[in-house]
Amino acid sequence: MDISPALADQTSASQATARPLRKNLHRFANPGRFLRLAARVQPWLTGPALALTLVGLFWGLFVSPADYQQGDAVRIMYIHVPCAWLATAGYTGLAVASLMSLVWRHPLADMAAAEIGPVGAAATALCLATGSLWGKPMWGAWWVWDARLTSVLVLFFLYCGHIMLIRAFDDAERGARAGAILALVGVVNLPIIHFSVQWWNTLHQGNSIGLTGSKTMDGRMLWPLFLCALGLTFGSSAIVTARLRAAVMERRLRGFLVAQAEVSA
Repeated sequence: MDISPALADQTSASQATARPLRKNLHRFANPGRFLRLAARVQPWLTGPALALTLVGLFWGLFVSPADYQQGDAVRIMYIHVPCAWLATAGYTGLAVASLMSLVWRHPLADMAAAEIGPVGAAATALCLATGSLWGKPMWGAWWVWDARLTSVLVLFFLYCGHIMLIRAFDDAERGARAGAILALVGVVNLPIIHFSVQWWNTLHQGNSIGLTGSKTMDGRMLWPLFLCALGLTFGSSAIVTARLRAAVMERRLRGFLVAQAEVSA
C-alpha cells in the first residue's frame, strides 16, 4: 500500500520528535549517572525540607491565630492538609512512573514506583489519622462514610494494593507490570477525591484555596500552611530519592555478587 508523501513526512516528523524525548527519558537510566545526580540533589532537598517544615510548624502551632469557630483544633490543619496534598501528588508520581515503565520501558521507572508507594501510603495514612483527630471535635465522630474520606481511604487501599502486587510474583518484571496497570487504573480516583466536596453533599468542608486564586483563609494561617506543605513536599522527595538511591545500589551490588558467583563457579 502506497503512503502519501505528506503522511510519510508527518510520520517522520513524529518519529524525529519522539527520539529526543526517548533519549532524555533514558539519559539517567545508567545507574552510575543517576547515583551521581541524586547525590548532588539530596542535600538540596533535605536541608530546605527540615528548615521549611520546622518554621511552618512553629508558626502554625504557636504563632498563628486560632479559628473563630474551631478554636485550636484547627492547628491539625498544618499537618493534615500537606499530607492530603502529598497523598494525591505521590499517587500522580506513581502513575507517571508506571506510564514510563509500560510505554518507554524506562529501567528506573519500576524502581521509582516501588519506592514512591510506601512514602505515599504513609502520607495517606497520616492524612486519614489527622483527619480523624480533627473530625472528632468538629463532627462528634472519629469517622463518617463521607465522600471525601471514603475516596481517600480508597487511595490508601490502592497504595497498599500496589505495594503488595509488585511483590506477589516470583518474576519481578511481571509484578512490576501488574503494579503499573493497577496504578494507572487507580488514577480515576484522583478527580473523585478533588471534586467530591462539590459533587456530593458532604460533611467535609470545601477547598479553602482554589486554583483561581480565591481563598477563604486568613493570611496569618495561610503562610504557615504553605511553608508546611512546601517543607513536607521537599521532605517526601528527599525520602523517595534516598530510597531510590539505596535500591539502585542494592541492585548493582546484587548483580556484582551474582557475577562473582558465576566466575567462581
